[in-house]
This record gives sequence, structure tokens and C-alpha cells, in this order.
Amino acid sequence: MYINCLALSGDNKQFLSQQLLWIGISLGISLAISFLIPFPYSLPIIIAVFILLSFYVRKRTLRRMGMSGASMFGYNSLSYYCMNCGTKHNQASCPKCGSKMKRVGS
Repeated sequence: MYINCLALSGDNKQFLSQQLLWIGISLGISLAISFLIPFPYSLPIIIAVFILLSFYVRKRTLRRMGMSGASMFGYNSLSYYCMNCGTKHNQASCPKCGSKMKRVGS
């Protein structure tokens, strides 16, 4: 049975096109910097621009996915809700009813 590994669905095509777009943008910026600034100084600038661009793309992607509690280095905070009374807390047991059963919410 032949399975076409190169067949891409709509979401995969969109993901691939976005990745290629950002690779092209970073390559263009790197080439422009290398033409404008002499070599020893351009290398750290290119690395810094690449890292900043990566953070920007990640933040943009997380925002687009609806992960508002996410920052560049992970989640800002997780909220726990008591499964017994519904109280929002960040402790091991519920401060209101004392139950240790909790669920994670945003």
C-alpha cells in the first residue's frame, strides 16, 4: 500500500508556508545586515535579530492560538479551581472547603 508522505492538508500547508515566510524574512534581514555592517560587528547583531525575531514569532503564534496566559518563557500563572465548591486558588487544598481535588483553569 502506497502512502503519500508529501500530501499536505490545509493546516499543514499553512504551517509550512508560515515557516518558509519567516525563514525568508530572517534570511533577508541577515543578508541586509551583513551587507551594511562589516563582519566582526554584524555577526552578533544578526544573532540578536534572529533571537528577537524568534521570540516575536512564538509570541504571535501563542496569541493566535488563544493562549493569553503564556509569555515568552512559559506560563505566567496557572489558576486552580476547587472541584467541590469552585473556589479559585493556588494552594494544595481549597482554603474555603479544604478539599484537595482541583482542576486547572485559565
